[in-house]
Amino acid sequence: MERLEQSHGKSHGVTVQWHSFELRPRNAPPLSAEYRAKIEAGRPRLYAVAREQYGLEMNPGPFGFDSRPALIGAKYAESQGVGPAYHAAVMKAYWLEAKAIDDLGVLTDMAVAIGLDRDAFQQALRTPIYDEQVQVDIDQAYAYGINGVPGMVFVDKYLVSGA
Repeated sequence: MERLEQSHGKSHGVTVQWHSFELRPRNAPPLSAEYRAKIEAGRPRLYAVAREQYGLEMNPGPFGFDSRPALIGAKYAESQGVGPAYHAAVMKAYWLEAKAIDDLGVLTDMAVAIGLDRDAFQQALRTPIYDEQVQVDIDQAYAYGINGVPGMVFVDKYLVSGA
């Protein structure tokens, strides 16, 4: 996504707008051992691609976490004009630094690092309006038929769905 914005954003009018999606919603049934093994089996290839194409050494955080707090934090960060910085911080924390992004302390530290007020961020995590905005995004994704990530919609009509 970052490459798309950098290489085509200015010359082709591409705008990337992040929306919330819970790959593993709260209270979802546990993954079967077979499905989890399939996911784990694909990780070495994913890590190799990240290393070869992007120079990244992946070190992901815990598997099967609750992403809702991070998504709520994203809505607040967007409302404060630092959405892209927040998204980058969350992605880095989870995929490169093995941090638990459902840990409110981890999220708060990231928010402060990008310039958000600690108390205001913590209050936002408890504010229903941001949770409602997350749910609107999720409902929209389901309406588009998105059931995996990444899911991209181009010109409000072309869907490219991920895993």
